[in-house]
Amino acid sequence: MKVVTICGSMRFSNDIIKIATELEIDKGYCVLQPVYNCDEKVLCDNELQNVKKAHYNKINISDAIFVVNVGGYIGKSVAEEIEYAKSLNKEILYLE
Repeated sequence: MKVVTICGSMRFSNDIIKIATELEIDKGYCVLQPVYNCDEKVLCDNELQNVKKAHYNKINISDAIFVVNVGGYIGKSVAEEIEYAKSLNKEILYLE
């Protein structure tokens, strides 16, 4: 079973949830998703670092990342995640 971490802007959170479901149902992948700040709580620097570290750990244990780049959009954080995944020789999959 392929383990895939989804990377994408939180502005695409609805797309990310839909894609994660499709990847699990259609492809049989084990999908790791970003953490969603549903309460829109303002996170302190330590909390932001914890979330970032956890996401990079997800990339570490994945076979690939799936970039949700709606309209071709890739922000700074996602670009950094792509470069990190490339440095680990991970497969990079793109929505578009």
